[in-house]
Amino acid sequence: MLIKAGVLLACFWSGAGWSAPAAAEPDEKDAVALVEKGARFMKLRGKEEMIRLINARDPEYNRGSLYVAMRDLAGITVAHPTTALIGKDLRDVPDADGKLFRHEMIAIANGPGRGWVDYKFKNPVNGKVEAKTTYVLRIGDVALEAGVYKH
Repeated sequence: MLIKAGVLLACFWSGAGWSAPAAAEPDEKDAVALVEKGARFMKLRGKEEMIRLINARDPEYNRGSLYVAMRDLAGITVAHPTTALIGKDLRDVPDADGKLFRHEMIAIANGPGRGWVDYKFKNPVNGKVEAKTTYVLRIGDVALEAGVYKH
């Protein structure tokens, strides 16, 4: 028993066999939950307050690679953690493969009102262009969006 305890202590002190669990990458469920949380907030507090929180990078709606953005039904960015995008019409800016993915987002918002769009986008956490899927949900005259990177 003494040897086992000594080995256990040696492992503990050296760090062997002991590690904190890695933070789980956000998935599609997380994107839907974040957008729906934003939709509930908008219904209670209004669109302008949601815009303020998104643009301020409030940690409730901005979790690194998973964040909420808002676009109007014509395609103009209304709110985004990257504030340089606000007021821009980026519909005709393609992803790395030439896909006009924002057209699909707008079509979902103006059509069924909810759905997914796949494309490639620069991950703000690691700076690499990666495959991404974004959940789009229409709320009144805007769409909330949150996406996750596929690994």
